[in-house]
Amino acid sequence: MSPQATIEWVRQALSGPLPGRAAQLTMATRPRPEDRPDIPAPCPHEGAVLILLYQAEGGLQFPLTVRSSTVHAHKGQISLPGGAKEPGDEGFEQTALREASEELGVATATIQLLGALSRLYIPHSRFCVHPFVGYAPEQPNWHPDPAEVAELFSAPLGDLLEPSTVHEEVSVHDGVSFLVPHYRFGTHRVWGATAMILAEFVALLRAAPQTAAS
Repeated sequence: MSPQATIEWVRQALSGPLPGRAAQLTMATRPRPEDRPDIPAPCPHEGAVLILLYQAEGGLQFPLTVRSSTVHAHKGQISLPGGAKEPGDEGFEQTALREASEELGVATATIQLLGALSRLYIPHSRFCVHPFVGYAPEQPNWHPDPAEVAELFSAPLGDLLEPSTVHEEVSVHDGVSFLVPHYRFGTHRVWGATAMILAEFVALLRAAPQTAAS
C-alpha cells in the first residue's frame, strides 16, 4: 500500500530533480505515432495544465475534466484543466491558473503554485504542454464552463499512487493495434498526454523520502 500522500511530501518531491521523459513514457500509448525524443524549437503551439491538489476528507485530491464536444482539440477526452498560452499571459504559470479559472470557475487567489513538471510534446495537436502543480487548502467551489467541460470529477492522489490503478488495453485504429496504458478511476480511463504527465508526478513522489509523507 502506498504511504499517505501529504502536501509536505509533495513539496519535498517537487524540490528534487524531475524524472522527465523516461517517466512520461511509462504511460504512453505504444506505438506513439510521430513521437520525437526532442522538443520542437520553436514549438508550433504552447500551453499549460494544472494538477490542482486540494485537501478533502480522506486526503489530497485533484480535479479532472471530460472535455466537451465543442472544444477545438481532444474532444471527449479526460484532461487536467489547462489550455493554450495567450498573448496577455506573462508566463506559463499564469496560463495554467487562468485556464483553471476559466474552465472550473475557481478563485486562483487561493491557489499556491508548488512547482513545475517536465514539458511534454503532443504530436497529435503539435502542442508543447507545461504542467504545474498547485495547492488549495480546501476544496474549491467548482463552477465548470459547460462549453469546455462535459463532466468534472476528482481523483484521490492516494489512488493515483496505487499500482492497481494502472491498466492496459489494446485498441485498434485504422487496422493498427495500439497498447494503451491508462489510470482507472471508477469508470473513467485516463490515458494519453494526461496519463503521461501524471506518470512523471507519480515517479517524482515515489523518488522522494517517504518520511516526508508521515
